[in-house]
Amino acid sequence: MTREEAWDILCEFTTSENLRKHALAVECCVTAYARRFAEDVEKWSVTALLHDFDWEIHPEAPDHPMKGEPILAARGVSGEIRRAILSHANYSGVPRESLLEKTLFACDELAGFLTAVSLVKPGRSIFEVDVKSVRKKMKDKAFARSVSREDIVNGAAGLGVGLDEHIDFCIQAMRGRVEELGLKGTVGLQ
Repeated sequence: MTREEAWDILCEFTTSENLRKHALAVECCVTAYARRFAEDVEKWSVTALLHDFDWEIHPEAPDHPMKGEPILAARGVSGEIRRAILSHANYSGVPRESLLEKTLFACDELAGFLTAVSLVKPGRSIFEVDVKSVRKKMKDKAFARSVSREDIVNGAAGLGVGLDEHIDFCIQAMRGRVEELGLKGTVGLQ
């Protein structure tokens, strides 16, 4: 499956611009790791774009991603990608074994959290976000309360990357696509 085909599936099932941007943010982080690990960037891109494709039609656990998986199978999405998508949900019973599975899990919650931190900055920009500000916001339980801090910490550990390094790596990845993500804001117009 190509990235373009994955994008079409995402857009078919996802009307929310914010959910589409979340998929793009996760893709930024996941594909940056694919390059770092010398893995198949397009396969990793497809996985990231499709990981929450069914969220609007199955917004409750365990329906998401369990009921979305057969839809992807019918669309010709490989078993490897479908397994990675299933493994990103702690309750799916699918353990994270491959590097792709571990990377998707590590990037999912963090990409969402980095977006949230960006949007509360004065200039609403990822260019204003750094590791220190992210760590501070992680301690604030009222901020972005739906984002699992435990998953962020465990995701980095599962990848074998220090948390601060993981946060900085994903910030840098997302800075590379600020226009698409809507995180350029009014600063960082470099």
